[in-house]
Amino acid sequence: MTALLPEGFRDTLPPFADAAAAVEARALAAAASHGYERADPPLAEFADGLGSRLKDGGLRNAVRFVDPVSQRTLAIRPDLTAQIARIAATRMAHHPRPVRLSYAGPVLKLRGDALNPAREARQIGAELIGLDSVAAAREVVTVAVDALEAAGASGISIDFTLPDLVDAMAGTLPVADVDALRERLDAKDAGGVATLAPAYLPLIAAAGPFPEALERLRAFDTHGILASRIAGLAEIVDSLGDRVQLTLDPTERHGFEYQTWLGFSLFVRGVDREVGRGGTYRIVREDGTEEMATGFSLYADVLVGTTTPERRRLFLPYGAPAAEGARMRAAGWVTVAALEAGDTPEAQLCTHILDRGEARLLGG
Repeated sequence: MTALLPEGFRDTLPPFADAAAAVEARALAAAASHGYERADPPLAEFADGLGSRLKDGGLRNAVRFVDPVSQRTLAIRPDLTAQIARIAATRMAHHPRPVRLSYAGPVLKLRGDALNPAREARQIGAELIGLDSVAAAREVVTVAVDALEAAGASGISIDFTLPDLVDAMAGTLPVADVDALRERLDAKDAGGVATLAPAYLPLIAAAGPFPEALERLRAFDTHGILASRIAGLAEIVDSLGDRVQLTLDPTERHGFEYQTWLGFSLFVRGVDREVGRGGTYRIVREDGTEEMATGFSLYADVLVGTTTPERRRLFLPYGAPAAEGARMRAAGWVTVAALEAGDTPEAQLCTHILDRGEARLLGG
């Protein structure tokens, strides 16, 4: 017997597992309060079908195996969004638009990376499918913030981007190699941008705190090509008020390869990397037509972070009446009953003890 696990996998122990489950439940409840109903797709699908809905190259990071029943290749999902898109486009194609769906479940990647070596995670999210409007995007961003707040996060910040910016501008400001320009802008490589298309250089400076960055983006857009996107961003930000800190990086592309006019990354205080991301994208229906969708994903294990969640456990001394325990549980307490005369609250990691019918803080 050995406790060794494969690279990229780990056990989640108490109280972290309980905390992650609570984060998931609260985030889903916040989405449900906005009308997002939960869908629960299977852990694995036929690889060719799943691959057709993942972003370019997404199946390369999927664990695949041959199904002994069908003798076809299956893939374990590396991302849940593609499965929600499939459900909306097939099983719920008849449903009036927009469709509001939420989800939560495990995802598995073939390999991690240097910044995030974990290969397994629990993904939580919500998708609004069948409507492409600022109002739809505004709602999804609001739901994401509500979900983070419900999960107990504080110091929330959002970094917005415009993933299709270069494509939108290319007709007016021609560039020989669009893909190379996207890469150089994403890397903030001023020298590379100057070589490829110097007219795009102001975009590197159009990043930072939202109000200033948006004004620089307006100044760059002398032809009005981005006017609707800029107006949409401003409307979304106005709806958030002072709930979150806001930044803009209009040329950020990493992780937003399949988003259209809007993308956003979510951060919270105390976590050194993003806790989620979202944006607008296209899905393909069974008849081959496309429809727009907007959504976001969060990761419960990242939200829990590295700090130990607070325990609040009430120790019931040996022989305490069962009715007393039931009364305290009804009042919201987690009770841990002594099953032997020598049991102690410290051994059971309790914070309180039942003393003459009341909860008394240990050490207080």
